[in-house]
Amino acid sequence: MDIGILGPLTVRLNGQSIVPSAGKPRQLLALLAIRAERVVTVPTLMEEIWGDAIPKSAATTLQTYILHLRRKVTSALRTGPAGGGSEQTGDAKDLLTTCFGGYRLSVRPEESDMREFQSLAARGSVALETGDAHAASVMLERALGLWRGPALVDVPVGLVLGVEVLGLDEQRTRVLEQRIEADLLLGRHASLLAELRMLVARHPMNENLAAQLMTALYRSGDVWRALEVFQQLRRTLIEELGVEPSQRLQRLHRAVLSGEPELEPRDAGRHLLRTGS
Repeated sequence: MDIGILGPLTVRLNGQSIVPSAGKPRQLLALLAIRAERVVTVPTLMEEIWGDAIPKSAATTLQTYILHLRRKVTSALRTGPAGGGSEQTGDAKDLLTTCFGGYRLSVRPEESDMREFQSLAARGSVALETGDAHAASVMLERALGLWRGPALVDVPVGLVLGVEVLGLDEQRTRVLEQRIEADLLLGRHASLLAELRMLVARHPMNENLAAQLMTALYRSGDVWRALEVFQQLRRTLIEELGVEPSQRLQRLHRAVLSGEPELEPRDAGRHLLRTGS
């Protein structure tokens, strides 16, 4: 099985798509896929598909969706791989299992782009923490390259999937911040400017991205624009949330004003830039 969550939903078995065209069955498959190898309870599936307006026929309808999905799986298993390649065999009930209280989709870790993203992100984060900025940059960029667009962009998202998608978006942003941090440690500040300007415009209250743009501008000799980034963020935070920038960002602002050497691309710079510090 080949599952794509980081963009439009794709689920292929022996090269054939088993994604339903109708919205609610597509939601069902998306939730099973994003929680692969875990039991998704019937109440959770109902909440995702119908929200607070669960009909009396929900249990029967849900069983019908599962039955139709298993038929798609059975068809793909019987037809065999499209265009050659390794064939996956077995029974539909072995892949889409009925468990006590719910259902589970059986998927190997390497078959899900979400799992691969999370594995690469974890390895890249460890490399960054242990001082191997080059390896971190490579692995984190590979992780980000798995994204084909917003997660589950073509799936109707209910209450449960909404939380899952938000969590994935936050993971993506954290990985992006870490990859930029690794590139800053490698002295790539000039090549990061265009990307950081776009990201700060897209996320005007993200302090980590603002700090990284300030640092890249400072290292590129553009001190006044670095200070301008801080002032713009400060205005936005005060107008939108009624708060001042964090102490971490204010320390960075003072460092830019005084031209402190710790802003130069050395290991000490990691202290000011690390996300969440």
